[in-house]
Amino acid sequence: MFEISVEETFAAGHALRGYRGKCENLHGHNYRVLVTIEGEELNSIGLLVDFVDVKRVLHSAVERLDHQFLNEVPPFDARNPSAENMAKYFYDELSKGLASQEPAAPVRVAAVKLWETDTSTATYRP
Repeated sequence: MFEISVEETFAAGHALRGYRGKCENLHGHNYRVLVTIEGEELNSIGLLVDFVDVKRVLHSAVERLDHQFLNEVPPFDARNPSAENMAKYFYDELSKGLASQEPAAPVRVAAVKLWETDTSTATYRP
């Protein structure tokens, strides 16, 4: 099994609905997201998938959230913008974006890790 990973950072604000404590108030984070892609075979030039393609899809997903109030941005206008839900959001976006490539790469998103702070992370794996 081969794996590659791409990382990006962004800043955003949110307030956790239904939470009792400081995080129910409007606050912000400098997030970091790490996406790991896996597959069993390399292409004819020895790549699992081009880093450029993964970075493009990840950047597009990040760009929708960067410097936004997440509670007003779909899907977080309806779903709580917790680190766990955000990790799943990136998984969904990367999975769709990689599947739509021509030709579709025989790869899958293995995991998404999201840092909400330097010491707090959430990970989503299918």
